[in-house]
Amino acid sequence: MNHAPSSLLEPPTQTWLADHEHEQHPAEPIQLSHLHTRPVQPVAVAAWHAFLWLVIGNAIGVMLALLLLVPSLNAVLGEWTYGRWMMVHVNILLYGWCSFPMLGWLFRIYGADRGPTAPWCRPVLWTWSVALFIGSLTWLAGHSSGKLFLDWSGYARVAFPAAMLVLWLLLAASLVLAWNSARNKPWSAHAIKIIGLAILFAVPFAIYIACGPGLYPAINPATGGPTGESQLESSLGVVAILLIVPFGVASRSPGRNWPLAVSAIVFAAESLLCLSMSRGDISHHLPSQYLSLGSLLAWLPLVPAYYATFQWHDKTRAWRTALLWWWGFLVVSGWAMFLPGVLDHFKFTDGLVGHSLVAVAGFLTALLAVVLVQLLGDDGWILTRRWSFHVWNWSVLAYVIIMLIAGWIEGNDPAFINAPGLTRNILYSLRLVTGVLMLISSAEWLIAASALLGASGTTPSRNSREVTV
Repeated sequence: MNHAPSSLLEPPTQTWLADHEHEQHPAEPIQLSHLHTRPVQPVAVAAWHAFLWLVIGNAIGVMLALLLLVPSLNAVLGEWTYGRWMMVHVNILLYGWCSFPMLGWLFRIYGADRGPTAPWCRPVLWTWSVALFIGSLTWLAGHSSGKLFLDWSGYARVAFPAAMLVLWLLLAASLVLAWNSARNKPWSAHAIKIIGLAILFAVPFAIYIACGPGLYPAINPATGGPTGESQLESSLGVVAILLIVPFGVASRSPGRNWPLAVSAIVFAAESLLCLSMSRGDISHHLPSQYLSLGSLLAWLPLVPAYYATFQWHDKTRAWRTALLWWWGFLVVSGWAMFLPGVLDHFKFTDGLVGHSLVAVAGFLTALLAVVLVQLLGDDGWILTRRWSFHVWNWSVLAYVIIMLIAGWIEGNDPAFINAPGLTRNILYSLRLVTGVLMLISSAEWLIAASALLGASGTTPSRNSREVTV
């Protein structure tokens, strides 16, 4: 079995799971006799926080789907109605589920998950969760900056950047304390980690400034949404994450350098293209806008080739396959939906909701699952059980198709979602069912992560049935 150590990191800690060659049925409960005491990995704690916020976000999503199906239920919630819960829903999935696995990734890169700084990882994770809880209270109280995904306002606008600075202090301390360790011996390791700390130090201040009322991005005057330039800029940020993540968790396969070189050239060219474009309020009807965004199609073959140059843990195979499929779906659908005529039809409809699910529930979830399984090693069984893997991915796909159908109908008839009818009710009922299935899958991951941690640092000494693709 390949544990795939990274050249920038210590070899991964040895697995504490015994009998890993024996399969058990995924529904079989974890027996206390199969548990034995060992130190809890900070990465596993980060995974637990991630799953907790995923479950909460999915539960809120189910409630929102029910409110859309039966709007009269809003009256039961008093002031905490659909609009306020929606802010909580999208933000805790972004800053909770999508963030904690990357905190675990940073712990591993900077060595915070071992040595004298390891006990401080839990307080840092809880600080992040508390800041997110504070933000949720402000959103439910009706306070927001009015900017999607940058809704931090009031004291929450200070609390969350402060939590990010606490994380930065832990990473900086980890680097200083392990300055002369084997994993930091190459000069390149020092340089990369110092540059990383410089970038991470700027992020909290950037978020605080971006949440202010005096700063707002360019607007597409034809839709009220983002321009092609801003879409390309944010997409290149996602591509950068895709390119960087493997270096933190996996080692390179020998003799396969061309995908890295080509990816670097394409990324540099697209970055220059992005910098050369106007940052004003420009319509997507201009060829420069949709053609420049189409340059992202070059990543359809590049990302699979790029990821094939790294050595991955065996248990990441299913999620890596899902990642590549969702990535292809995201790139193609994202460009197609930005084209003139298509975006004009889908703007302000459920079709864009479906596209957001491709990005977050499909692509990002698969990427985060790969990261967590790679970091946890054999403990990654919590994410590789067959039932939850398939139910999650097929439910997300069904949700996306339902929303695209609803969005197309809504584009022809804007009153479609407001006036109860047979077609609307069927589509929204199916939407609710898929949401419930995603909630159940995420709950299974949370239960498994809780069993992994245990009440006193115990973990299961077995694997459940693995997914094979």
